[in-house]
Amino acid sequence: MSHDSPRQSLGSDDVERFTKQFEANPAYRLAQNAVTNTSVEDVALDRSVVTSIATSMSHHLDDWEVTNQKQSGRCWLFAGLNLLRASAAKSMGAKDFEFSQNYLLFWDKLEKANFWLEAVIETADRDVDDRTVAHLLENPIDDGGQWNMFVALVAKHGLVPKSAMPETHSSSKTAGMNRSVAQLLRRTARDLRAAAATGVSADQLRAKKVESLEVVHRILAIHLGAPPSTVQWQWQDKDKSFHRDDETTPQEFAPKYAGLELTDYICVVHDPRATSEVGRTYTVEHLGNVVDAPPVVYLNVDISLMRELTMATLVGGEPVWFGCDTGKMANMERGYWDEHLYDYDGVYDAKLNMDKADRLLHHDTLMTHAMLFTGVDVVGSDGSETPRRWRVENSWGDEKADKGFWTMNDNWFGEHVFEIAVRRSALPAELQQALEQEPIVLPAWDPMGALAH
Repeated sequence: MSHDSPRQSLGSDDVERFTKQFEANPAYRLAQNAVTNTSVEDVALDRSVVTSIATSMSHHLDDWEVTNQKQSGRCWLFAGLNLLRASAAKSMGAKDFEFSQNYLLFWDKLEKANFWLEAVIETADRDVDDRTVAHLLENPIDDGGQWNMFVALVAKHGLVPKSAMPETHSSSKTAGMNRSVAQLLRRTARDLRAAAATGVSADQLRAKKVESLEVVHRILAIHLGAPPSTVQWQWQDKDKSFHRDDETTPQEFAPKYAGLELTDYICVVHDPRATSEVGRTYTVEHLGNVVDAPPVVYLNVDISLMRELTMATLVGGEPVWFGCDTGKMANMERGYWDEHLYDYDGVYDAKLNMDKADRLLHHDTLMTHAMLFTGVDVVGSDGSETPRRWRVENSWGDEKADKGFWTMNDNWFGEHVFEIAVRRSALPAELQQALEQEPIVLPAWDPMGALAH
């Protein structure tokens, strides 16, 4: 068909045929009666799948309460800190412990503002409707982030206990603060681009950038409070013994209590698109927060290896940070994920789904949420062990699911989990070597960078 052929309108005869076909089918009318009176999720929920899901696990790590990111997109920070809090509590002999999520949020916003303005300067010679420039202007200061961005923040700014910088109204509900910062940054982008068009030097542009960052810092301090420069930490352990630490900086506090060396971890993804090679490293243009930190790099692997790495890490006693498309085939009240949880095809008498690669290519999926695997139900023996279901620590509070811990059947893992952070040493030798290659650069809008937005 020629691309310049005229568009075809929807004809009245087509609509008449559609209506007759609908009215002639009793199943369609029954579905209409049901869905017009209740939610399609309740109608499509497959009871046989629901009754088959159990929350017990053969390997169960968590003995702590979940956290709550509330009305913010800080899931990646919560998941990262939830990974560290378990080892921190253990090293302190404490029953529970939380690092300050608000502290890292402050520094992430300020670092992102600088990172974003550097990208604006770098692209100042392009048209404002250039696709990359448009993508930057659309997403100046989102809450999201990636594993490498979490590592970069901890490496540069350290950590503090939650009591040293507790939550505020704006840390738990970031929309208003984000709106103000984004407006300021877009205004600064306009001024930087206008100045660049007159031929001013890069040094002059960066001087203007610093002026804007001072205002960003001011806005963040008003909304989130000022981050502490030192911490004096004291706590009571499980045996009621009291401990007090000397005054330390956040950069000293992090390695002392985090318990894990974050630079030992790398991010592996499952990207099944034909353009993405297994065993190759990738990065996404203009994705990051700390300018002088190592770039955000992914190693693409088969989903079977990702599953094996996750299971082995959990069996070895350590939780696993991961990113997924959380809204697919999910029941929020029960806290269940299963690829066949809802029979939408049966309700509509139509096939809706595509495979994972096609969903990525056609904008039907991307990474939307980061969480922590804290358990796995392993079946089989003598080298044939496989995961049947997974336990997940979410950061949406304890009112739903199993006091905030969700259950994921393994069929969902393969379809909707996209990345995990694991120790480099857990990879096969050839993939450890593959990490040394120069990463392929994906465009700024690629779905592999979506978790940051």
